[in-house]
Amino acid sequence: METWKPVAVDDKNFESEVLKSDIPVLVDFWAPWCAPCRMIAPVVEELAQEMKGKIKVGKINVDENALTASKYGVRGIPTLLLFKGGEIAAQKVGAASKVELVKMVEQALGS
Repeated sequence: METWKPVAVDDKNFESEVLKSDIPVLVDFWAPWCAPCRMIAPVVEELAQEMKGKIKVGKINVDENALTASKYGVRGIPTLLLFKGGEIAAQKVGAASKVELVKMVEQALGS
């Protein structure tokens, strides 16, 4: 079985990987020192696997990619933004359960 891992996103590839993606992209803004970020990382990876084909999942380290983080007003992490057609369709700040994230994604996708 092919495993789908989150895509590493950065300031340079954000536009091509996220804004120009033909499917919605859930972007996890995180940092290695952030305990809640590490806590939800497995959940984010499960979503990447379970929702493959419906959405793409990307992770962006805010310490290394401050431009993108500030452009989208990310002040608290983890912040999860769902981009659809290059626009933010949904967002969640702070650690969230898998149920909450799935619900957020499905509502934004209209499914």
